Amino acid sequence: MSALANIMKERRGELGWPQSRLADEIEINVRQVARYESGEQQPALPVAARLVDALGVSLAELAGQISYRLELGGDWWAGWQTSKDGIERVDVHAMQIVQRENSLSIHGDRVGSIEDGGYAWDGEAKLWDNESILGWYRASDGAVRSKGTMYFALHPQGQSAQGRWVGQSYDGNLISGWSAMARTEEEVQKIMEDLLGTEPLK
Repeated sequence: MSALANIMKERRGELGWPQSRLADEIEINVRQVARYESGEQQPALPVAARLVDALGVSLAELAGQISYRLELGGDWWAGWQTSKDGIERVDVHAMQIVQRENSLSIHGDRVGSIEDGGYAWDGEAKLWDNESILGWYRASDGAVRSKGTMYFALHPQGQSAQGRWVGQSYDGNLISGWSAMARTEEEVQKIMEDLLGTEPLK
């Protein structure tokens, strides 16, 4: 049986869908789903693209090139290079990730007060090919208008990541900075120091 057939059946089972539900989601006949899952046929590229969206997997995962998915849910620490009133700083705070397949819901705790430029935030992201996280964030404190996008390159074991954010903040409509995430505060501090080439973070 093909890797695609196994992935289809496994993911459909995780979602609790019968073949008829998957057929509806990807707009094909249920008999065709059965053919794919038995390994009798392979889907054309447009159908494969709809399968990727419906099942919440990447094309590489559907093709069997990636045989596992990193588990990123739980408590993390995040570090962000930012500024307020032209003064650069690094904010480090706790954050939580809830993972559903490749989809990540993220909540970042506030660092300091709103007056000092701190804010709590929420975001959503996707895990791609067990290698990267792409997503967006927005301040969840009502008085703060900060929002933007983020990209992280993951360490192979998924215990840390480094990247950049781009967004709207106190000091302008389009600013950017380094970012990092890890399972411990100490590891985030170390990654940010390496990215910035600075003395130990205060």
